[in-house]
Amino acid sequence: MNAYADRNRALLNFVVLPTLLLSVGLLGGLRIDGQTRQFVFIAPPLVTLVLAILLMSLFLRVGAIDLRHWLTIEQPMLTNVSHLLTLIALFFASAQAFNSVLPENGLLHWMFSFFFLWTLWTNQFSIFDPRRLLRSLIVLFATAFVLKHLVIAGLYAPEGGWLRKLASAVLQGIAIDVPAFAP
Repeated sequence: MNAYADRNRALLNFVVLPTLLLSVGLLGGLRIDGQTRQFVFIAPPLVTLVLAILLMSLFLRVGAIDLRHWLTIEQPMLTNVSHLLTLIALFFASAQAFNSVLPENGLLHWMFSFFFLWTLWTNQFSIFDPRRLLRSLIVLFATAFVLKHLVIAGLYAPEGGWLRKLASAVLQGIAIDVPAFAP
């Protein structure tokens, strides 16, 4: 039974995890252009690399990644190289994850970036265990995903998304008694 557990752990550490992280790292910047319906790759901006550095330091601080166990002289060189490549893939996957939930440009891009930066910076000084950190990151990324892909996309849709229609219906209901302006 122990041989199966060791083999499954090795499969997870050396095949599944790096493949998953590389997939996120490579596909995180992929977008579909609205007019041409073609794939466009958006390189991660500098702020996402800074956020990825903060996230990696947070992983190290809470003990989710133990570098003394991952990179040690007692392990074979191939294992250390695999662990190093997995850490590099985790860094780029983190940068692309931030890239995928940040708006592409404008004031909202900088507001989202500031909120991510603020949250990760304050988490550096909080007491976390790996489970609490994971829950916090899930809530953070899910909120940013919903705000970007549902709320903001609904407001800025060219044909008028569901949120724009809802807001205009509410505003029409409020302004029912207001006389129409005639020049």
